[in-house]
Amino acid sequence: MDALPLVALVAVSAAIAGVARRTPVPAPLLLVAAGLAASYVPGVPDYTLDPHIVLPLVLPPLLHTAALDSSYLDLRANVRPVALLSVGYVLFATLAVGYLAHLMVPDLPLTAALVLGAVVAPPDAVAATAIARRLGLPGRITTILQGESLVNDATAITAYKVALAAAVGEGISWAGGIGEFALAAVGGIGVGLVLMVPIHWLRRCLREPLLQNTLSLLIPFVAYAAAERVHASGVLAVVVVALYLGHRAWQVDFATRLQEEAVWKMVAFVLESAVFALIGLQLPHVVRELGTYGTGEAALYAVGVFAAVVVVRFVWVFPATYLPRALSRRVREREPGVDWTAPVIVGWAGMRGVVSLAIAFSIPVTTAGEAFPARNLVLFLTFTTVIGTLVVQGLSLPPLIRALKVPGRDVQAETLAEAQAQNEASRAAEQRLEELLGDERNTLPGPLAGRLRAVLERRRNAVWERLGAANPVTGESADDTYRRLAREMIAAEREVFVRLRDERHIDDEMMRTLLRRLDLEEAAAYREAADG
Repeated sequence: MDALPLVALVAVSAAIAGVARRTPVPAPLLLVAAGLAASYVPGVPDYTLDPHIVLPLVLPPLLHTAALDSSYLDLRANVRPVALLSVGYVLFATLAVGYLAHLMVPDLPLTAALVLGAVVAPPDAVAATAIARRLGLPGRITTILQGESLVNDATAITAYKVALAAAVGEGISWAGGIGEFALAAVGGIGVGLVLMVPIHWLRRCLREPLLQNTLSLLIPFVAYAAAERVHASGVLAVVVVALYLGHRAWQVDFATRLQEEAVWKMVAFVLESAVFALIGLQLPHVVRELGTYGTGEAALYAVGVFAAVVVVRFVWVFPATYLPRALSRRVREREPGVDWTAPVIVGWAGMRGVVSLAIAFSIPVTTAGEAFPARNLVLFLTFTTVIGTLVVQGLSLPPLIRALKVPGRDVQAETLAEAQAQNEASRAAEQRLEELLGDERNTLPGPLAGRLRAVLERRRNAVWERLGAANPVTGESADDTYRRLAREMIAAEREVFVRLRDERHIDDEMMRTLLRRLDLEEAAAYREAADG
């Protein structure tokens, strides 16, 4: 197997994603555009999405990282709107888009149209939340979009299996379809519940960060494979395990958390970059496979299906937002009021992604010895819907949010809450320190005890200083200046260690030990700066 095309895909997509960070264009959109442009460049390999790779090997780690970064408490507080979108909307879109496609496209059987509906039903697990976070949307909208994207793939995959069984003539009934959906959902959640506690216990028992992070990399694949083995939802199993581990991450050793965060950020960056580039690179394949359908005819159907996908989401989102509040006093009392701009944003943030394409590519070419009806057209319509939502909705979402004047996060209020929390924690730590120093077994020289107290005081003051005035010359707060000077001091120490190694006063092993201590200090300073 020639590994060069895969290496080139990862390298180029990562470089483009890095460039996107310096532009106002979201990385997913730039990667898709680059993939589309590269798809017809002579010499570019034929990258075809393989569902046997994307679904079990790419989807689990992406879901795992997204769930680790999610808040279990926020999702639980918004479980009703999340469930209405991730389950109710996906099933509604499967039926509505499928039926509309059946009406629009001549000779497209209803069963094949429902397969198309299930394929294009789930919004992408990465694109919407990436754009939402970049735009600084209110926390509740971001939580709802993120929660939807974590679960909707499971609903769509199950709906696809039911629709496919009907399309290939397996005679599945409504009751059978509901039963299969319930089995997949309950089974996936059950597998996640069974795995999450022993996995977390094993993570806490392991003392070697390398072993802990090796386990961390295996977790999403183990959860997915275990659930799929019993014909349950691997997506739900991954999400349940990751939510639990993220909620309990504070119980794991600090070195593991630092390494794990860096490792998963790298994995997510590489996979997301490659996946969106792959979407654009599918263009020649889907056009080539159109067969008897003309390009103009297929394009007309594509516009119709794209419009149906957009309209159907709004048809669901607005009633799902307001009807429960109108019908239930409990909902009105427990949930905050909803401005009309919120459902507009949620309705427009319905970008589709690689999961839809992977499911479409998994449609069998033949069934019972006969070609699957309009398979090539379904694949083309899926591709155009994914591209259309990413480009049209992705590019227009930022100006739409600005035009609606959607309030962003209240940075001042968040900083104040952070400062109050840090102040309370510092008081507890200071009290504990005095208790420890009162024990003769913990006797320390005065300067060292003073250093511990100084660290507490600086940590307590750091957040408050962000609320205060900045340096009139540099624009920095006192804490920003402190961190910058600390990094400059560390850089000076590092140069000395390297010089001593070069002059053979110390060996390489000692230099690496000394540099690791400095790296940990600099990492701590960098994290403080990033958090600030």
